Amino acid sequence: MRRRINIILFLSFFILISGCTHVILEGLRAKADLSLTFGEVLQNPDAYKGKFVIWGGEIIQALPQENGTNLIEVLEWPLGWRGEPRRTVSFRGKFLVLIKENLDLSFYKRGKKITFAGEIQGVVQGEKASSFTDVAYRYPLLLSKQMHLWKGYFQYSTPYDPRRYDPSYDP
Repeated sequence: MRRRINIILFLSFFILISGCTHVILEGLRAKADLSLTFGEVLQNPDAYKGKFVIWGGEIIQALPQENGTNLIEVLEWPLGWRGEPRRTVSFRGKFLVLIKENLDLSFYKRGKKITFAGEIQGVVQGEKASSFTDVAYRYPLLLSKQMHLWKGYFQYSTPYDPRRYDPSYDP
């Protein structure tokens, strides 16, 4: 009886631990330069061309390309210990990811969380950010080697509104 309980506990522990791993494969994590920040790459993308990074964030848009590839625009957020993007107070920037396979883009909707392991290809000049400036936005470009689309969306909190309560309500 005691042996059976030990086996059940061991198997339960193994199942629990296996569900708490990083979403990017170990081999790609070993190749990635985890000390390289998004800001450093944005400042000088050509110096980091060919380096592997693991970035993630919130999908802004996913666009099919004419040659059968796909391009995903991502709002970058820092990653948690499992590789899941975490929303922070400060905006860090946007990047583009080139995916050399044909995807069903209906799954890659605006606001979904996504994590990529990829190789830095350089920078792409985007459109002007606004009519107030002549400066075009610069997007670091990643060539995706692995990606993970998270379930769910980023949660947006709604501020407290006292008018939502019945006027006769008095705590």
